[in-house]
Amino acid sequence: MSLYALKPKFQNLLRPLTRWLAGRGVTANQVTLLAAVASVGVAALVGCLGAAERRWFLLIPVWLFVRMALNAIDGMLAREHGQQSVLGAYLNELGDVVSDMALALPFLALAALPSAEVWLFALAAALVECAGLIGPLAGASRRYDGPFGKSDRAFVLGALALAVGSALPLGPALPWLWRALIVLSLLTVVRRVLAGVKEAAAKAGTGASQP
Repeated sequence: MSLYALKPKFQNLLRPLTRWLAGRGVTANQVTLLAAVASVGVAALVGCLGAAERRWFLLIPVWLFVRMALNAIDGMLAREHGQQSVLGAYLNELGDVVSDMALALPFLALAALPSAEVWLFALAAALVECAGLIGPLAGASRRYDGPFGKSDRAFVLGALALAVGSALPLGPALPWLWRALIVLSLLTVVRRVLAGVKEAAAKAGTGASQP
């Protein structure tokens, strides 16, 4: 089970705003680029200032919620308002990977987390998305299997940033929690690969059985 399953309900809430934006000439690609550029900007700001003043980490959960809304809006603009394009597909997927990696890096400012493990988490986030994207190349669908997809990752990172920014006493539990997130990410990679392989094999078998 993944938070991705809640996406349709969230989209329904944003559909009136999406129609309003479409009516004013806002494009899906513009929203996609805004989400990616702003994610890098927020990450750089928190990374630079968060070591001295932890309250800057409170920007991360706020931005993650805004970014989730922007991601839903750009998808609806593309699908429901005739704005789908090859360039948009590239911008959407690359923007997600860049944003996911960038928003993990402010945690480098925390002395309790080894730098190598922060970078490993960022790399694992990219691998999770790549494992989903490879599905169509292998004859399967785009895979969104959990347990730690994009929506789940955003929720947990937001919760951690909220705890850090609120000066909650995480203590020695923080490094172990971070390592657990790396393990969950790698497990998600494995699940997406196995599910994609199984789906592709099933499709191939169905095709071979047809006259």
